[in-house]
Amino acid sequence: MSGFRLFDLNPAQEQAVRTIEGPLLILAGAGTGKTRVITMRVAYLVSQGIPPSDILAVTFTNKAANEMRERLATLLDSDVAKKVTMSTFHALCMRILRLDIDKLGYKKNFSIYDEGDTTGLIKKIITRTAARDEKLEPNVAKALISKAKNNGWNAPQDDKTLIGAVFARYQAELKTLNAVDFDDLLLLTVKLLNEHPDVRERWNNRFRFLMVDEFQDTNRLQLDLVSLLAKPVNAPPGARPNVAVVGDDDQSIYGWRGADMSNILEFEQHFPNPVVVTLEQNYRSTNTILGSANFLIKNNARRRAKSLWSARDGGAKVRIVQMPDDRQEAEFIANEIAQRIVTEPAKAEDFAVLYRMNAQSRSIEHNLRELHIPYRVVGGKSFFDAREIKDFLAYASCLLNTEDDVSVLRIINTPARGIGATLIERATEMSAVKGCSVFAILSDPEFRGSISKRATGAVDAFIELLDSFETKLHEPLADQAAVVRAFIQETGYLEDLHRTCKTPEEGLKRQSKVLEMIRWFEENQKKSDKGLRGFLDDMMLRQEKQEEEKKEGGDGVTLITLHAAKGLEFPHVYLIGLEEGLLPHDRSKVEGTVDEERRLLYVGITRAMRTLALTWCKNRVKYGGTMPTFVSSFVKELPAELVEHRDVSQILNEPVPETSVKGRFDSMLSFLDKL
Repeated sequence: MSGFRLFDLNPAQEQAVRTIEGPLLILAGAGTGKTRVITMRVAYLVSQGIPPSDILAVTFTNKAANEMRERLATLLDSDVAKKVTMSTFHALCMRILRLDIDKLGYKKNFSIYDEGDTTGLIKKIITRTAARDEKLEPNVAKALISKAKNNGWNAPQDDKTLIGAVFARYQAELKTLNAVDFDDLLLLTVKLLNEHPDVRERWNNRFRFLMVDEFQDTNRLQLDLVSLLAKPVNAPPGARPNVAVVGDDDQSIYGWRGADMSNILEFEQHFPNPVVVTLEQNYRSTNTILGSANFLIKNNARRRAKSLWSARDGGAKVRIVQMPDDRQEAEFIANEIAQRIVTEPAKAEDFAVLYRMNAQSRSIEHNLRELHIPYRVVGGKSFFDAREIKDFLAYASCLLNTEDDVSVLRIINTPARGIGATLIERATEMSAVKGCSVFAILSDPEFRGSISKRATGAVDAFIELLDSFETKLHEPLADQAAVVRAFIQETGYLEDLHRTCKTPEEGLKRQSKVLEMIRWFEENQKKSDKGLRGFLDDMMLRQEKQEEEKKEGGDGVTLITLHAAKGLEFPHVYLIGLEEGLLPHDRSKVEGTVDEERRLLYVGITRAMRTLALTWCKNRVKYGGTMPTFVSSFVKELPAELVEHRDVSQILNEPVPETSVKGRFDSMLSFLDKL
């Protein structure tokens, strides 16, 4: 435990670490070392004689959980650190459901549907359910169903509305398929713990000390889950649950996806008489940047008081730069970054451009490319969204659960094996009528009597293919990875994938992704005894962390949305588009969420470590035309003594001091030589 030293902490951090009994609310402002406090507190709990297996730390992303695990390994012996459970909400719920979901009428080998699977199923249900004159977009339906589930609402019992009917049938079909979506992982876990005290008691006894990170981002279901885990079933009157939550209401920016800030603002109502510790010493930014952020956020009435400060004095003023239009905005930023790379001790990766909307990055990208400045855009298509990866996962899922209609329908004629669209449609319709899976219908005498002998032969070959490899997969001591590899080879999928690509290079690239997945499973099999089911669960849960992975790695200037930038930091930040209607967004004024927009700007400001520039344009291209814009009302809320207002023309016309001209010229030549 050589890395475990409390005297390295500031007084507020030390109080948070040493408070180990009863409810604890740690208000951790931006850059105040909350991850360090969480891991240090876990180490302190162990040092006080608490078994590490009794401790649970829950967060939202795999990145955060992995970072906590890595830090904990430097504070405790590795064998001890491994016994502490550090998990995302979804991974924890999956673990609970794998043991006892049968009590809710599901089988334990349930499948987890990802975003694409759920959209496909909802689309199919809308087609079956809607009348000719009724319209419902699948993505709208999916969002409404997700919102309902995260509020803890069950599917309606009647079908008076189309969305109600779709919700009810979607949920019923998921259960028939023995499948759950990501929202169900939370919803069903809360239902299980509520309805089965014996299950709840087992987990109460398993985890006696609970910590929750990013508590300001929790929704109603997550709060219920925390309460059920933290408060024992048979707790005596006046018992104080050992639950510690860490969060910052000033950084609550996910209300649009269900986060409920009242969970942290009203913590005392859920866990009475907590110790409240406020972390305000910031280790990231200059006091000038922090002062600007503090001044801005005080305009939000509904918040817990806190004021960030740094032990380091000074810092350059925050620049607020007026631009004639977004074209000049992009040109100026790219040119200034290029100049600063050669005139300051700065690298391209020290810079970040933050924006409200993804579309704002396009002009910046163009100008950075023109100047040969490396950059990365946080976003883009996920590895797991690739067609070939989804095909592979569907094939693997079918080996475990042939009742998974979405997976069966995805691979039944991929590659083409003589099972046409008409046959598939007939099988799907009959499965709905008979209330069974599509795969079961393929063996149904009535169905088989309705198709040709040639089609029957194709169906039999498909059934035999799945059945034979399913048997091999479940043989005692089977090498499941070898079975999966042989199965994929036998299907002819890899050859078909190569044949259907436009170029040989594309075919090889797509094939390599599938083979990489198989190699991952082979490596996973060496480390874990959970088999193919555990591997597929891990793959589905990886969807949670795709955005986190996109933030990692890569050199160059970072182009990123304000929402995605939360939790990150950069030496030099350009925050663009400070215009009324963009930030704050027009929609926020209608929906009454301007305070959340202010918090979003606060998050953006507190990403900057050394310098910060805010830009706004008098004109911006919108909807294909140039439209006049006005400076954001938030700009007027910043402290006059900490900011400087500039017009871009003033900056461009400033003479360069003679003493620095030769140095800059030499640096520029050196820079160009490297291109």
